[in-house]
Amino acid sequence: MQLQPDANKPYDDINITPMLDLAYVLLIIFIIMTTAAVQGMKVNLPQASAQQSLAKPMTKAITITSDGRLFLDTVPVSMAELQSRLMAAEAQTPDFPVVVSGDGQAQYQAVMNVLDLLGRLNITQVGLATKPAGQS
Repeated sequence: MQLQPDANKPYDDINITPMLDLAYVLLIIFIIMTTAAVQGMKVNLPQASAQQSLAKPMTKAITITSDGRLFLDTVPVSMAELQSRLMAAEAQTPDFPVVVSGDGQAQYQAVMNVLDLLGRLNITQVGLATKPAGQS
């Protein structure tokens, strides 16, 4: 009994698995290349003036450090200066958001003083900045 095929016998079927593997690889490469090449529709964009926009960022950031110092948009201020600057900003833009960032070691009273000031000035869009749990 002979288990090995005869070397002189011609093949009566063709193994197409390697050809299909090659075709699938080429298809995947073609799909990746065409989707990477398509960035969007080509349009003729209009021209804008070279002048910078007059719109300034509206959000005000108030930071309270661990030793109780106050900062308004990275500028050190006292509580009286903070009140006058917030009143001036409110006169320009009545409904602007404020983000309060208090250091974890800051005195709670310092944060409450700032929140009380925001309440007296009728600034209602107030956010308290935190970091996600587990981040150091």
